[in-house]
Amino acid sequence: MDWPDIETPTLTRTGQIVVLNGVPRSGKSSIAAALAAAAPDQWTSVGVDSMRSATPKELLPGVGLRPGGERPDIEAHLMELYGRMYSQVQDAADSGLNVAVDVGHHEGHSRPVGVLDAIAESMAERRALFVGVRCSVEEILRRRDVSSDSVVSYAGSNPDGSAPEPVLLWERFVHEPGVYDMEVDTSVTTAAECAGAIIERLATGRPPTAFRQLASR
Repeated sequence: MDWPDIETPTLTRTGQIVVLNGVPRSGKSSIAAALAAAAPDQWTSVGVDSMRSATPKELLPGVGLRPGGERPDIEAHLMELYGRMYSQVQDAADSGLNVAVDVGHHEGHSRPVGVLDAIAESMAERRALFVGVRCSVEEILRRRDVSSDSVVSYAGSNPDGSAPEPVLLWERFVHEPGVYDMEVDTSVTTAAECAGAIIERLATGRPPTAFRQLASR
């Protein structure tokens, strides 16, 4: 796919962090790829897929654990696993790279874990931009139906065309509480257009406020 030319400004002496939060197949990785394609020497990405190789086999899917409370043994390690991921994010930003973080934060566990609350203060200090990546359930199902590399163990849609319970649980929990600096919708805009909107938002210089609001709850 050919990405349109996007002018990426020099933002800070340290890298800018953009946290892309959404359900699986919402298009977060494609947006991160579009940012990197626009300025390959300025952007990198860290997220669920990149963390899999660094997660012990017995703790997989690690930070990709889906809602439902079905693996409390893994939940007990989520704070540590997310801590490692965000340490990588901050190290990359300290090296001067802009970082796109591909995640699906949720509290649909068997007990409260509070990962988003825990990282909100540090991300607020870093002036990270928190982006809600939306996508219609219908489009999520279409993407799952045509894909064979899903990190979760279910197909796209039920035989009657309805959404499986895991898909609905992701949709229910990932965008709570819904405090974002901006939102994009990949069911109506392309990944490149979403990336362009993010770049434009960063270029305004307006300080992000979402993580500060989350930290003050």
